[in-house]
Amino acid sequence: MEDTDKKDHGEYSGVIKGGLRPSMKLVVMGIVNNKPKSMEVVVSSSPQQEEPEGDVGLQLKVNFPDKAVHRNARLAGKWGPSENTLSYFPFTAGESFKMEIVCEHQQFRILVDGQPQFSFTHRLTPLASLTALRVAGDLQLTKVA
Repeated sequence: MEDTDKKDHGEYSGVIKGGLRPSMKLVVMGIVNNKPKSMEVVVSSSPQQEEPEGDVGLQLKVNFPDKAVHRNARLAGKWGPSENTLSYFPFTAGESFKMEIVCEHQQFRILVDGQPQFSFTHRLTPLASLTALRVAGDLQLTKVA
């Protein structure tokens, strides 16, 4: 993964060389701020996430006040239905975490601190078109790989 922009400890934007493929794992490690509102992890076809037509293969939006993790994808500028089922909320204010996004043939599998949390079926193909990772929000990043 190649850094393209590191503004501060709470934001990261990087390139996934060669694009995403099955068996690849993305790792985000950090410490949640003491009074967090949200954080977002986005796997997309373009580092310029603000482009309204850019494809997003996976968007994870963590909402701390609601204790929710919303998952979605954007194809040809249109967001699909959001998924938000969760057995428990895995993030705690002021605590460290390790999020792993495992790319499988049919889905993304997301683990937090080694515990499986949820999966998200691929809506965007080919997976190799997903070449960017962005992390932002109320956290201090310690590692992105």
